[in-house]
Amino acid sequence: MGEPCKGEGRAYPGNPGGQNLHAIETTGPLHPIDGVVYTPPEQAAYYLNGGIWERQTLGDTLRSAAKNAPERIAFVCEGHRMSFGELDAKSERLARSLRALGLQVHDRAMFQMGTSIETVVALFGCFKAGVVPVCSIPQYRELEIGKLADLTSPKAYFVQADAGGRFDLVKFASAMSERHQIPHLIVAGGASDARGHALEGLCEGAGGQDVLDTSHEFGCEDVIAFQLSGGSTGVPKVIPRFHAEYQSHVRSWCARYDMQEGHVGIWALPILHNAGMMFAIVRTVLYRATTVLMPQWDVGRYFEAIERERVQHAFTIGPHAPAIASYPHVARHDLSSVRSLSTLMGAEAIERATGILSINMFGITEGLVLTGTAAASPAEVRHSSVGMPCSPYDEVRLLRPGTIEEVQIGAAGELCFRGPSTLRGYYAAPEINAVSFTPDGFFRTGDLMRAAVIDGQIVYRFEGRMKDNINRGGEKFGTEEIEHLIARHPAIADGKVVAMPDPIYGEKACAFLIPRDGHMLPSVEDLGQYLHAQGLAKFKLPERIEACDAFPTTRVGKLDRAHLRAMIAEKIAKESVH
Repeated sequence: MGEPCKGEGRAYPGNPGGQNLHAIETTGPLHPIDGVVYTPPEQAAYYLNGGIWERQTLGDTLRSAAKNAPERIAFVCEGHRMSFGELDAKSERLARSLRALGLQVHDRAMFQMGTSIETVVALFGCFKAGVVPVCSIPQYRELEIGKLADLTSPKAYFVQADAGGRFDLVKFASAMSERHQIPHLIVAGGASDARGHALEGLCEGAGGQDVLDTSHEFGCEDVIAFQLSGGSTGVPKVIPRFHAEYQSHVRSWCARYDMQEGHVGIWALPILHNAGMMFAIVRTVLYRATTVLMPQWDVGRYFEAIERERVQHAFTIGPHAPAIASYPHVARHDLSSVRSLSTLMGAEAIERATGILSINMFGITEGLVLTGTAAASPAEVRHSSVGMPCSPYDEVRLLRPGTIEEVQIGAAGELCFRGPSTLRGYYAAPEINAVSFTPDGFFRTGDLMRAAVIDGQIVYRFEGRMKDNINRGGEKFGTEEIEHLIARHPAIADGKVVAMPDPIYGEKACAFLIPRDGHMLPSVEDLGQYLHAQGLAKFKLPERIEACDAFPTTRVGKLDRAHLRAMIAEKIAKESVH
């Protein structure tokens, strides 16, 4: 594993031309973890020596930021501000304390913490010590934590006392630690359990000011974190991310938006999500930037923070997008600092309501980001597609589901991709890995997309999950196209379309709609006329409307379409009885 790799001129993903790689070397991971699938040495050498991957650990990236901009504010949260110098010093002491507790390189640590500066410090302490965070969230309970603990065998458990709302997260973590024999419970923001350690105390301990030298223990090709798949049901699968590829992945994404050193961003979502790690953690240290953290979502305070901190880049997801688009007091705030707002859908409605240049995007923890360009992409790209790959080394194919046959431009196919940040395999899951990739290494996402050509550029339009299609009497269609058109309706803040049972056709489309402030929702007939006038085929028109104030979400904060389908199915079943 540690032997230098000499190139042989063979073609492979990332080196499609088979360039000769003589004299290109890579050490590989210094501390391999059983069950992790690593990038083949020749590919890793190409990525590293071509500048595609970053040649440093994330802990060293923070150290560099602290050395060059020690007084610059890295994070702002609830009135608390922390500079790069403070973050570097605290996390260094924590790393030493973790080693003093007996934690070793690539021991795992379960994380159930909120969006806070304490979480940031805890993460960087682990990164510097070589401890691998298992990026869980406060909403997980016995099922998820138990399965993840069984799979990853953590030696530490980081928990935040005030992140669970009324739920006693510390008591829960203590019980799970005992049940799964996790030796070290570390508590932030409250009195620790009798068998635990206060995070704040560990950040002050382990005397000495020298940098913890781990250069011989792990390097840029080693695992930095275990992220979790964003599936809507079941226990998430574990996704290893690596120091080198993670940082380069973030750089290619941020470059698309022309993010620069010192730019201020805002994050109001779980920081332990893959997107949170990329935008709020890695981006901050790579660009010596400032990130405003919001532990609790509140649309008014979101706009206040943008104005107060002069935010330049914002990010949101579906459940928050309607609140932003329908916020009635936009005119009260000076939003002139904002260069772009990225969202996982709903960009057109947000831009129309706020005047902020907004961009639809697509991201997946398995290693791909699609998006438009903040300054250069026309509205058609930013609003009616999810853009194109951020990295020129990412290869994208749309395959006919269940095959390796590529579909034509304009036809729906399963999104498959490979590249320098692509998952090589889920952790300790050979059976799942066997069906998750094409024979030539493209990861199968289970997402349907269509390719289109706009201004000579291939862009992608998200059609929905393959399992979320509606089959109306044999005519199958995705829902995202309908939802995009619904979002343009002047009376609708946002809408989601799901299948509802029908005795004749099997399934029909039902639209769950959130009205805009001060507006009445259209009737089924009026909405149908509007959508048909926009060019939507009649068989795709929603045949029922359900008004709602918000959409249900999964524990990882994504839209819970399964819950919407269950809601309408139950309602129809009750109606049929009467």
